[in-house]
Amino acid sequence: MTAITLVRGDITEQHVDAIVNAANSSLLGGGGVDGAIHRKGGPAILADCRRLRASQYGKGLPTGRAVATTAGELDARWVIHTVGPVWQPDQDQSGLLASCYRESLRVARELGAATVAFPAISTGIFRWPLDDGARIAVRTVREEAGGSVTEVRFVLFDEAAYEAFETALAAAP
Repeated sequence: MTAITLVRGDITEQHVDAIVNAANSSLLGGGGVDGAIHRKGGPAILADCRRLRASQYGKGLPTGRAVATTAGELDARWVIHTVGPVWQPDQDQSGLLASCYRESLRVARELGAATVAFPAISTGIFRWPLDDGARIAVRTVREEAGGSVTEVRFVLFDEAAYEAFETALAAAP
């Protein structure tokens, strides 16, 4: 069984096999979690991302998909990049958000990762409501974790995110 833990802190400080990056489709860095991972991980991550763009992801990584690169100078073996959906109140994109977690776990299992750290995907600049994002994240991880993955760690930057995930974890079956 996969343990699910919550940590309030900086995802770039985690000692895990794989850190999940809430990336933009370009894979070339950006703001928020994406920018922090690229800055702290150093140029090796960007170099891997550029290779991916030059090969199979010329138009960028599609929303809901995931792909791995080196972790560069992070205290991890890999970074798993996933592109979350932008919140649009008139469209149900919850399946795409769940796919980010599902696909990231699939990639983690293919890599043989035992410990995986996730941010709260799409809940920052992509404006996904925090409570709903936490519910989707926890539910999907509970359904999809397993195999080599023995721990999923949600690393939450502030108290509001931590509380939303704590509530979602307590409410999940």
